[in-house]
Amino acid sequence: MQNQRSIAHAFTISGMGVHYGMRCTMHVQPAPPDSGIVFQRHDLPDKPRVAACVANVKSTLRCTEIGTESGSVFTIEHLMSALRGMEIDNCLITLDGPEVPIVDGSAAHFVTKLMQAGIVEQDVPRQVVRLTAPVWVSDGQRHVVALPSDRLQISFTFTNDKRHPLLSDQYADYIITPETYQEQIASARTLGWLAEVEALRKLGRLQGGSVDIAVVMDEERIYTQLRFPNELVRHKILDTIGDVALLGHLHAHIICCRSGHEMNARLGRAIWDAVAAGAATVSP
Repeated sequence: MQNQRSIAHAFTISGMGVHYGMRCTMHVQPAPPDSGIVFQRHDLPDKPRVAACVANVKSTLRCTEIGTESGSVFTIEHLMSALRGMEIDNCLITLDGPEVPIVDGSAAHFVTKLMQAGIVEQDVPRQVVRLTAPVWVSDGQRHVVALPSDRLQISFTFTNDKRHPLLSDQYADYIITPETYQEQIASARTLGWLAEVEALRKLGRLQGGSVDIAVVMDEERIYTQLRFPNELVRHKILDTIGDVALLGHLHAHIICCRSGHEMNARLGRAIWDAVAAGAATVSP
């Protein structure tokens, strides 16, 4: 049995949001046991709070958005990934805009700030979501399976469906611990295809996108120096960690093929339905 954890001191990050192109200041603060991760929009009337949970997922269009009728927060997945990767259960995150700063497109800066703030154990046992039977979702060639496990492990296959000449299929498998997360996953950056930029901008997204916050490529070239030969699949794992963190502290072996935010959200809802049906438990 493990106790819950929070941070010892608050910290602030300011930066551009990748989708709405607005500069935002974010304050990450300690929170008491059993608070969970909660976002608060200080720029909106009544300063609404949004709990980071599966029930509050509103959209998965190239990011994960959570919200209520009073307000939404966009692009939470990298911060949520850092919090779960470093096993932090309780924080209050206030923002003066709609979106978590993208920083460099990875979770590395968030991890650095969390470590500098100090991670503290609290005196209340952690509630862990555990599966008693497999849970899965599929859509065409996209599949995500969650198997019972006594830890969080993610296996991911990235398929080079566009047959990019400089890429290949990529596979990675990690047992998620703070050490593994910090050393192998946190610094992997998001992927950006030049061909998709204009279409997304017409939808009001990627207004703050640039070559500084992603591994950018077209059909023939990669414009960004890779941090790892398999950086793309490592970032897919980073995103998956952030999305399943909306369940709380999940223990499962998650196996992914061609999945993304939408499939992760569907898996999250399926696991939460499994809890209600008795195929998963929540206990210390």
